[in-house]
Amino acid sequence: MKIHESAENYLEAILILNRRNGDVHAIDIAAELNFSKPSVSIAMKKLREGGYIEINELGHITLTPSGQEIAERIYERHTFLSAWLTSLGVDPVVAAEDACRMEHVISAESFDAIRSFVKANS
Repeated sequence: MKIHESAENYLEAILILNRRNGDVHAIDIAAELNFSKPSVSIAMKKLREGGYIEINELGHITLTPSGQEIAERIYERHTFLSAWLTSLGVDPVVAAEDACRMEHVISAESFDAIRSFVKANS
């Protein structure tokens, strides 16, 4: 199922925050992404209804298996593309920004081809 770029960004942020801090709350996501708490609350409701996250009675947000899969894919693309662009001489800040845009639009086929090419030539 194809989800919107904004949803992918939220799922990736939840993954990163979980790895960094353990428990994830909406306020943590708002701070990480520099979004308002009401905007994050609306997004969390949509992600919960879509089956991508679960929120317990204490407000802890966790990824479901489908949310985890999407978050891992986006995070892998981001870290790989950012490192690759940096290795090509792109400023790390620019590389991270470009990777953030590229990670959402590149096809699985193209990403796999780039990753294979880079690994074979490194």
